[in-house]
Amino acid sequence: MLKNYIQLLKREFKDYSGQKLMKDIMAGLTVAAVALPLALAFGVSSGADGAAGLMTAIIAGLLIGTLSGASYQISGPTGAMSAILIGLSQAYGLQGVFIASFLSGVMLLIASLFKFGKVVSFIPTSVITGFTSGIAILILTQQINNFFGVTSSGTSTLEKLASYFDGRFTPNMTAVLIGLFVVIGMIVYPKKWAQYCPSSLVMIVLALVANLIFHFDIATVGKIPSTLFLDQRLNIMAIDWKNISQFVMPAFSIATLGMIESLLCGASAGKMKNEPLDADQELFAQGVGNMIIPFFGGVPATAAIARTSVAIKAGGVTRLVSVFHAITLLLAMFILGPFMAKIPLCALAGVLVVTAWRMNEWDEIKEMFTHRVKTPICQFLLTMVATVVFDLTVAIIVGVLLAMVLFVLNNTQLSIDMSEVAVDRIDHLNHHHKGTRVIYLAGPLFFGNQGQLKKQIEEIIGDSQAIVLSMRGVPSIDDSGIHEIKEVVQLCKEHNTILYLSGLQKNVRTQFERVHFIEEFGDNHIFWDAVAAIRNLDDVLQGA
Repeated sequence: MLKNYIQLLKREFKDYSGQKLMKDIMAGLTVAAVALPLALAFGVSSGADGAAGLMTAIIAGLLIGTLSGASYQISGPTGAMSAILIGLSQAYGLQGVFIASFLSGVMLLIASLFKFGKVVSFIPTSVITGFTSGIAILILTQQINNFFGVTSSGTSTLEKLASYFDGRFTPNMTAVLIGLFVVIGMIVYPKKWAQYCPSSLVMIVLALVANLIFHFDIATVGKIPSTLFLDQRLNIMAIDWKNISQFVMPAFSIATLGMIESLLCGASAGKMKNEPLDADQELFAQGVGNMIIPFFGGVPATAAIARTSVAIKAGGVTRLVSVFHAITLLLAMFILGPFMAKIPLCALAGVLVVTAWRMNEWDEIKEMFTHRVKTPICQFLLTMVATVVFDLTVAIIVGVLLAMVLFVLNNTQLSIDMSEVAVDRIDHLNHHHKGTRVIYLAGPLFFGNQGQLKKQIEEIIGDSQAIVLSMRGVPSIDDSGIHEIKEVVQLCKEHNTILYLSGLQKNVRTQFERVHFIEEFGDNHIFWDAVAAIRNLDDVLQGA
């Protein structure tokens, strides 16, 4: 892996110049402008604070960005990650989040060593779309408190929503108005302006200025410390190693999300920049980063498509873009900390509301429902619901299992087509073949469709002098299928009907040989294709 990483760096920095350095610096400043409000928002929505979000972006930018599997990846806190961290922080506190983050980093390292980088390709697109929409819903529901200036109770999403109906839902209208101002402002913000200054930063600054002038009675971000090591950070000495097992599943959820989000981001960004992602190196980087970040007081990080795409569009050349964006955030934390402390939480909630809406893959969803493709729709809806009701890990497992079940159901149907012999289309046939039937099979012969073939043959056996069973379209056969073929052979013997097999695929022939069927049936009754079988049958029937 080290050798591949060195080669990656050599290719990346080949012919590096002062001009390219300036491009990286400017791209880094641009990414930092996008990352700053998002880092604050995702830090708060993770159950920590704005400082934790900033620290995550800084360390991830420096460490993960340097070790990344591509030149363009920008990592930091994300909305998807915050959606699963909030529950963890409420259940176990920030120390629980830090422990789970460290363990998730270990898991990602192991995944990189075992080259699990391609595992994401086995997750159906509809499943990914489903849990992305589910996460968007979680982000929206989690921002109700900050957006409306209210409080909720309960640990699950459903419990929190239910608590709003117990008579305590009394919105702070000032918070609501500021939140709406941010949402509307981000929606109507001209796209051509966004390339110079992101809408989220502009709206956050405007909300901050308003709060500094009018001193609203609303919740704010709070103190932003001017130190690299936050007061609340991972403390190894405070870990209860006897109960460490309770963090394994949360850590697995974080690692799963980190893997999926980072690799999907890399795949998408790689197409934009026409540069492949070293998936295993990326997992290594994410693993190292998430092991180190908790010691600074940050929350788990992943590659983020919003910041990554900005880096590419801003003309970034190398991974130094990530480093420069992190340095900019660090300077902002030291210099602008007192001002950022006054940013209204409702303004950050407004940013996250828009972010959650834009997270949804609307084109993909529209295509699914427009074409009414049942299988992806089922996968999408079930995964989305499972994400909201349970957690990411369960949602992914449910979605993949459903995809497998639906695949089996849709692709294991046995197609049976029967035809008579068209003697005028085959040269040099002497027999009329009026009693010859050719049966074409398509699909696997297994326990799930056992009996279909025998039933079909029972219907025609009385009028058939010979049957050619074309198995070119049968990719596999199990013991139940072999047993059914044997029953067909016996049925044909009882009715003095000649039976030929044709077009056996390698896997099917291997299974027949395994149980000595070919020896019993006779290799002289098996042909390359149906035409060859009919030609041989013509000689047999002519001789009879």
